[in-house]
Amino acid sequence: MIDLFQYQRRQTSNVHVGAVDIGGNNPVRIQSMTTTNTNDTEACVKQAEDIIKAGGELVRLTTQGSREAENLKNINAGLRNDGHQTPLVADVHFNPHVADVAALYAEGVRINPGNYVDPARKFIQVEYTDEEYEQELKKIEERFVPFLNICKEHHTAIRIGVNHGSLSDRIRNRYGDTPAGIVESCMEFLRICKKENFSNVVISIKSSNTVVMVQSVRLLVDTMEKEGMNYPLHLGVTEAGEGEDGRIKSAVGIGALLADGIGDTIRVSLSEEPAAEIPVAKHLVDYIGKKSGHIIVPGEANKDFNWISPTRRNTQPVINIGGNHVPVVISSCNAIKGANAVSNAELTPDYIYIGSKLPKQIKMGQCYIVDYNAYQDLNVKPETTGAKLYPIFPVSAMPFIGMIQAELKFLVLEFGTPAAEYLACLKAHPEIVVICVSNQQNRLACQRALVHEMMNHGLHNPVIFAQMYEHTQAQKSDFQLEAAADMGALMMDGLVDGIWLMNNGNLAQQDVDDTAFNILQAGRLRTTKTEYISCPGCGRTLYDLRETIAKIREATKEMKGLKIGIMGCIVNGPGEMADADYGYVGAGVNRVSLYRKQECIEKNIPEEFAVEHLLKLIESDKNKN
Repeated sequence: MIDLFQYQRRQTSNVHVGAVDIGGNNPVRIQSMTTTNTNDTEACVKQAEDIIKAGGELVRLTTQGSREAENLKNINAGLRNDGHQTPLVADVHFNPHVADVAALYAEGVRINPGNYVDPARKFIQVEYTDEEYEQELKKIEERFVPFLNICKEHHTAIRIGVNHGSLSDRIRNRYGDTPAGIVESCMEFLRICKKENFSNVVISIKSSNTVVMVQSVRLLVDTMEKEGMNYPLHLGVTEAGEGEDGRIKSAVGIGALLADGIGDTIRVSLSEEPAAEIPVAKHLVDYIGKKSGHIIVPGEANKDFNWISPTRRNTQPVINIGGNHVPVVISSCNAIKGANAVSNAELTPDYIYIGSKLPKQIKMGQCYIVDYNAYQDLNVKPETTGAKLYPIFPVSAMPFIGMIQAELKFLVLEFGTPAAEYLACLKAHPEIVVICVSNQQNRLACQRALVHEMMNHGLHNPVIFAQMYEHTQAQKSDFQLEAAADMGALMMDGLVDGIWLMNNGNLAQQDVDDTAFNILQAGRLRTTKTEYISCPGCGRTLYDLRETIAKIREATKEMKGLKIGIMGCIVNGPGEMADADYGYVGAGVNRVSLYRKQECIEKNIPEEFAVEHLLKLIESDKNKN
């Protein structure tokens, strides 16, 4: 089982994918996928080489049909002639025969259990008896085993790649649209691999929903362990989007798993040039890898904590912190600008730490955190400004907590503080919110350990996690990736009542605060802006995906709280948009279909009119409501 408090890589079998080994004692491998037409040999070779030069260790290509699968031979030859030994992985959907062909020419083949034998899902309700279900499993085995035999003969690795968005109707009807269904979809194929003694297998479970993705992978790891399997895992948040949002969302999901030692190869799926994904993935892997060899954290897991399917920790609400409230954001006062000005009111920090001195301008309705020894010396008149002050105490000032009357107090704690010193204090003061900090090499382990220690002693005080970094404005992307990765597992564990990001550098405070809100949204804990669930595109995409994303973003930027899916094709489209309000899905060459939830509202719209039709659909629904 995973150790919550000690970082170590999960032990997995070693898989050979051409010249690259995955799992075992090998480093976490980084990969990407081409967006070019797989029939265009020259374009595919060039883009694959761009990926390789950026540091990609595997390159995946879509293979819609046998023609594309056969052209892998030419692409492979082109790369080898240029001196590259990087393995190629074919991506197959809907047609098992294509997988058979691809296995002849690629070092690896990815198949999707949701559509390998099962027909394309129609989101219909069909009840299967146990006998009927067993017959469907036999159909899978009859078709899958010949493919495994081809792979054995040609030393081809396979990836069993489950996507939340393309679960079969059979799985959905038996297990629901749940992590249990996602895992079972994978296990059906893995059991056949084990039965046939085929071990050259890598697994992936992906979703655009980071919570579903992390919980599904955690459940899969547990299920495999119970069934004596230790196949390596490929990680990714599918349809993550582009820019800062895509990077933060990917770092939350992938980081949460890497931090627990899970993951042997990763892809950061961005709606950008494939080579742009590589440095993002590399930074994530390198950053999490720094936990290796950390000082032992003697934490004790709470007996009621469920790592596989956690629920939010039960806390005593204090004003708007804890309980059923969304997690708050604390900001450090920007001394340069004086006030933390934001363009979007939804992105205004809930609390601003000001130290021992009031800013020149007091914001109407703003809540400020002030050092305890200056709390009573500062004077703010709430009747005129609506602003309020709340004291924050270091551990050394605990004896003074009872002397200050305030409806909300903050106490800075880190794991290792003698329990006898703080337990009685927190029990006596339910109005105290804990600010959890750590400077340890594995800060996740220490922050987890403190909260579990609190749970083991029956404390229900809310906990806000404070993370400190040192980045310049030029390192903004690194800051965002690291903060998202550090918060990922804590959010998935249900421990977060708030987030406070601090940076010792010239990074703009608004960028720091915006990152905190974006992390909470990526973790599905607090929605503050429109979310775009967009795929990275591939050879199946038959319209200008990136230009379309830019148009939709610009046209909907003032719409708060919507989820809009922008998909290149039908493979994951409707399914991955399960909780999106609207979907924009490629239907053919320069043709688009529009969805409301999973219902297709309008088919085959010419691309040049599709964004306009989408806006009309959103406006029409808005007027109805």
